[in-house]
Amino acid sequence: MAGYKVEICGVNTAKLPVLSREEKEQLMKRIKDGDMAARETFIKGNLRLVLSVISRFSGSNENVDDLFQVGCIGLIKAIDNFDMNQQVMFSTYACPMIIGEIRRYLRDFNSIRVSRSLRDTAYKAIYAKEAYIRKNNREPTVAEIAEEIGIAREDIVFAMDAIQSPVSFYEPVYTEGGDTLCIMDQVSDKKNGEDTWVEQIALGEAVKKLAKREQRIIKMRFYEGKTQMEAARELSISQAQISRIEKAALKTMRSYLSR
Repeated sequence: MAGYKVEICGVNTAKLPVLSREEKEQLMKRIKDGDMAARETFIKGNLRLVLSVISRFSGSNENVDDLFQVGCIGLIKAIDNFDMNQQVMFSTYACPMIIGEIRRYLRDFNSIRVSRSLRDTAYKAIYAKEAYIRKNNREPTVAEIAEEIGIAREDIVFAMDAIQSPVSFYEPVYTEGGDTLCIMDQVSDKKNGEDTWVEQIALGEAVKKLAKREQRIIKMRFYEGKTQMEAARELSISQAQISRIEKAALKTMRSYLSR
């Protein structure tokens, strides 16, 4: 993808407005009441979010103007579907929708050709899933999607697999307070269990040097094979906090073991 320039799609990115949290909340309330002027202001005030998201696709060799336009479509969809009652920051809700819109665009123009019928099936399933989530506040099963769109479960799974693009384990999926969580952080470590490398390098002694909460998190992550999300739910803290504590604990353990 070409390097960033001051003007993208006729928009001077150096002069994009920045909205405060209070301004966003007030504008969103007006948007929900049908105020189109507020909607336009809100869109312009969140274009920096689109720029931030498309920077993740710098290796796609796609034209930055095209990605920006597609990202804006995702932003508008996020605005139209955002539920203020969920107590979630708009940026947290919007980022996945912008990313999803860009990925759909890249899949359609992927060098690995996927038949039109497969893409149609996959997109029907995606839209049915999004509609189901908005209506029921939970993700549907494949069987529920199949019943909704009248397509066999096996065909839906095959179509969804066909349009998937490879992603890096180090691709960011969430950011909180400057701490970036990657796909790697979501994966359970079932290979490196207590009965393998833990005993072999005497990590038991290193773990004892940690605070109780750090010990608990290390045990959950590397002894019990739980993901950071599972650990966060059990300890009633955020996933970003789990990530910070885990990294600090591992640093302490490495320091102890290197003596």
